Amino acid sequence: MATEQGIVIKTDSRATWVKTVKSGSCAGCSARGSCHGMGGGDEMEVKVINEAGAKVGDRIVLSFETSSLLKATFLLYVFPILFLIVGAVFGQAMASRFDFNPSALSAIMGFTFFFVAVLIIKTTANKLAKKSEYRPKIIKILNAKVTSRSRPRQTCN
Repeated sequence: MATEQGIVIKTDSRATWVKTVKSGSCAGCSARGSCHGMGGGDEMEVKVINEAGAKVGDRIVLSFETSSLLKATFLLYVFPILFLIVGAVFGQAMASRFDFNPSALSAIMGFTFFFVAVLIIKTTANKLAKKSEYRPKIIKILNAKVTSRSRPRQTCN
């Protein structure tokens, strides 16, 4: 289970938003560009599940399941590459049946399978986003009502 610290910046009946600081582990992450940064700095906003009942201004600890993160990473990065390879091999094998250039059909089928994988990811991601196991959760309130000038402390896990 990975954890980070942050400050609750907004909460309503449907969602809670937490401001966190990108930690040192973000530098090596290939998805670092997709995080919702605030003004291009080290701070980012994260939509979380508020299990601890935190209020705006509270300093909190949020966590997310490592297994869910690994599943999502596989879906996002490995799955399309596998489809690309399968499509290329399939195109190579089918080229002789259709009397077509093997390299051209391999490329066409590879990219076709890749785009099919992207569509599968898009529909699957919309379903996974609704599941609570794929969203970070507030698990602990460290202290209530911090000032707006203080920044969340970085942690390494």
